[in-house]
Amino acid sequence: MMTYQPSTLMDRAAQAAAIAARHADSVDRDGRFPHEARKALAEARLFGAMIPTQFGGDGATIEEIAEICRMLAESCASTGMIYAMHQIKASSLIEHGAGAPWHETFMRRVAAEQLLLGSATTEGGIGGDLRNSICAVEVAGDRFRLEKNATVISYGDDCDAILVTARRAPDAASSDQVMVVLRKQDYTLTKTTGWNTLGMRGTCSDGYVLKAEAGVEQILPVPFAEIAAQSMLAMAHLLWSSLWYGIAASAVGKAQAFVRAEARKMPGKTPPGAIRLAEATTKLQLMRSLVVDGLRRYEAAKTGSDDLGSIAFVVAMNNVKVGASQTMIEVINLAFMICGIWGYKNDTQYTLGRELRDAMSAPIMINNDRILGNSSTLLVAHRLDQRLSV
Repeated sequence: MMTYQPSTLMDRAAQAAAIAARHADSVDRDGRFPHEARKALAEARLFGAMIPTQFGGDGATIEEIAEICRMLAESCASTGMIYAMHQIKASSLIEHGAGAPWHETFMRRVAAEQLLLGSATTEGGIGGDLRNSICAVEVAGDRFRLEKNATVISYGDDCDAILVTARRAPDAASSDQVMVVLRKQDYTLTKTTGWNTLGMRGTCSDGYVLKAEAGVEQILPVPFAEIAAQSMLAMAHLLWSSLWYGIAASAVGKAQAFVRAEARKMPGKTPPGAIRLAEATTKLQLMRSLVVDGLRRYEAAKTGSDDLGSIAFVVAMNNVKVGASQTMIEVINLAFMICGIWGYKNDTQYTLGRELRDAMSAPIMINNDRILGNSSTLLVAHRLDQRLSV
């Protein structure tokens, strides 16, 4: 067991990232959950980082959480994604559970026990549309029951609790949803599909039939439409984009190391890959600027009364996700051209296979076509703000 001395949040994250890096190849090769990284994150008390200080957490900002996601993704993208998904779920608790005694108590547990939160928002028969559900909460007295055919549950076997979406009642419309918090003792999982994927293999997000029974106080007190609009979707786009930036930065780091090694072999000459390295760093900087601007817009929007629900803000967050997911793949392709066969092979210090395979998940995590379709509808009625000043 590692002992974490009192230090800054980022120091603790760096120590956990180093452990994630040590086991990343094994996690990817075997398609296994990153148990070592999960233990390191818990010992560093990073699962409770965003929980407000009054509930025992660090009260970290979204910019700090995004930076941790970036650090973890440079070491092990699966670990970075698990951490991002956990914090996206934590944000729903923080933003929409405050004032509700059960949820405030649960937040204290997350911070004190370093609980890992999973997600069950997808369902068979809805085509990946998280804003619609087939399953429904069935309330009887002070208890409810729920059965969901979840095509994916994020690291379902290894999380301590799952946040689940469902219709508000059996007679409710498919878009009339709630989100419920289920502890390990509240549910059973029957596996239906595996997770033998191209990349992000360590997230182990199998499919399950989830059956649950719990107290009605575990239903978050606001509709899921409000949760999605005010916290969840923006947090997902921003934290995912932050970890994608980390993957791209890892690839550029290897490409730079390759170019430097080539330069040492030919003193006084510029290696052929140097121009492409300059191009890759240009795209990486554009990607960073996109993410940083998104993070700052989110913080600014939270101080406004209705900015989080405005068309301009929704389109901006959609653009961060689509832009980051596309640019990352462009950056990694440039890194491949720089490193050549040494990036293509799996047994060299410049190998880029894991980065590319992990990156290919980005355009289909909330499919870019779905997001662009949503933005296109909004843009018909919205005037673009083209100012450089804010």
